[in-house]
Amino acid sequence: MSEEKVTQDPTLEEEQVAQDADQTTATEMDGEQEAAHWKAQAEEHQNRMLRAMADMDNLRRRVRKEQEDLAKYASLKIVEELLPVLDNFERALAADKESMTVDSLLEGVNMVYRQMVQVFDKEGLAAIEAQGKPFDPHIHQAVMQTQDPEFESGVVVAELQKGYMFKDRVVRPAMVQVNE
Repeated sequence: MSEEKVTQDPTLEEEQVAQDADQTTATEMDGEQEAAHWKAQAEEHQNRMLRAMADMDNLRRRVRKEQEDLAKYASLKIVEELLPVLDNFERALAADKESMTVDSLLEGVNMVYRQMVQVFDKEGLAAIEAQGKPFDPHIHQAVMQTQDPEFESGVVVAELQKGYMFKDRVVRPAMVQVNE
């Protein structure tokens, strides 16, 4: 009996080794399949990331181009609105010099001036009121001082050059003479 067990043991051992080999092969195969699965997923995620990065680069380029175009053509609207003013100046210059009087020339210049002021007003440009107002260093530039008993101290006596505001921003401060 002991011999039989010994002879059976090698057979059992061989079967066990064969089963273990089959299990190892199955486990290795499962491991290889799992590795292939994770590798495929990693490649898919990599491709998605690369596409997202490319989309982001394209978006940046498009936004940058739109900003450049906006800056490049920002003044287009005002230029279009000033073209009729330019046309009127050209008509005035082309007028018959022989029949033109000083009064008609002055009237034409006043009309063109009013037309230009309307365009600027429409766009948000406004003259800064200075004379008789308290001096404000944010909107006035004092270039002279005087002593005038008719005005209080720190009040603008005279406006030497008009100042302008565009919406809520000073484009050019008014050059003024201030009472001491």
